[in-house]
Amino acid sequence: MIKTFDYEKLPVVEVVNEILYDASKRGASDIHFDPEENEMLVRIRIDGELLNYTTIPNALKKNLITRVKIISGMNITEVRLPQDGAIKQTIKDVNLDLRVSSLPTNEGEKIVIRILDYSMSLKGIEYLGFSERNFKKVSKLINVPSGIILVTGATGSGKSTTVYSILQKLNKSETNLITVEDPIEMNIAGINQVQVNSEIGLSFANVLRSILRQDPDIIMIGEIRDNETARIAVRASITGHLVLSTIHTNNSLNTIERLLDMEVERYLLASALEGIISQKLARRLCDKCKQKRPTNDYEKEIFRKVFGMEVNEIYSAQGCEECGNGYKGRIALHEVLLITQEIRDAISNNMPKDKLRALVYNTDVNTLLQDGLEKVINGYTTFEEVIKLIELDDDLENNNTTYKFNLNKALEQTELSKTSQINTNQINDALNKPTTPTVNDDLFIDDDLSKTQVLDI
Repeated sequence: MIKTFDYEKLPVVEVVNEILYDASKRGASDIHFDPEENEMLVRIRIDGELLNYTTIPNALKKNLITRVKIISGMNITEVRLPQDGAIKQTIKDVNLDLRVSSLPTNEGEKIVIRILDYSMSLKGIEYLGFSERNFKKVSKLINVPSGIILVTGATGSGKSTTVYSILQKLNKSETNLITVEDPIEMNIAGINQVQVNSEIGLSFANVLRSILRQDPDIIMIGEIRDNETARIAVRASITGHLVLSTIHTNNSLNTIERLLDMEVERYLLASALEGIISQKLARRLCDKCKQKRPTNDYEKEIFRKVFGMEVNEIYSAQGCEECGNGYKGRIALHEVLLITQEIRDAISNNMPKDKLRALVYNTDVNTLLQDGLEKVINGYTTFEEVIKLIELDDDLENNNTTYKFNLNKALEQTELSKTSQINTNQINDALNKPTTPTVNDDLFIDDDLSKTQVLDI
């Protein structure tokens, strides 16, 4: 456990405040209050991983949950149904903006608190970890006059951060920018933001219909959740509006298929869709303690299959007083697809999935796997982080390879490489050994980027 409290001396109010304050200072994104038979376990999520923080005695469990529900505006008498709430307050000069969710379980109510951090959104898209090539594509994408732009990824993959960063860029005095969100996560001056309220019939679809009568230039939809919202969003984008939204899919190809599954007409999707930004979050290596190590045979094979060349060294996590486990913060892995006329024609003509995949990934697109491995080579994250996040078989298929990889085997060999003791002569021999890379130019994302620049570490 990270922390202990003297529950005989500290009132519940102070315990809750200390947990919120300390979790925020540690850079946590979520706080979990998990009810168990004999106690309540409190866990915090830092850099994507849940860590045991403290335990709450059963005698104080209900009091603590009640306190959280009071300050988040929930109904404290309702314990049978899920509830949502929000907390905005200042604790020890730290301004906290929190989203709270309660869920009834067999051991009592489970509370999860999301700690919202807008620092990255306020900085702008330049600080979101886009490679130079992907940044140029995103900059081109957000300057289109109309169409729909989608940011995709799983829950907690940083979609909102990316969307708000783009909104900051698009927020100009000469544009009428309206958002429809559930909930509104960040108040932005100069933007008209609408909060969805399904209890009174104020759904995404209903708000969108009204927004179209408000003379908008740019519309942001917090999330495309259902068929009706998807169809209205696409139709809005072909009537001269720029529409920005998010959707829960893994990559560009899955996004196109998902929209078609949501009964969006093919001809409308083909003409409306302008681009897709897919992303995942990997833990970022600590700059103070990261160290180079030789790649093992397994890693070399993956680099050969993806880039067609030898990579002899990559960075690994070590751990120091500042980071603890070798990681500090997170970095996004991106896949940015600009829709070409060929892709539009393929969508309209109902091209089979395998041919559409080949068409999408033979265009100027850098897959999540490619972007992740480039960030490994450049020392931003580790090999094991990338292969834990990305389905190797699927992404290698996107790269037109048929080599099959096993995750457990990859992690096992990576761990062996980190722990094995290799003497200096062996390392030097490995580094000085001549290689004969088979380079496939189609796999590189930037015509202006030389192979030496890609591997510049």
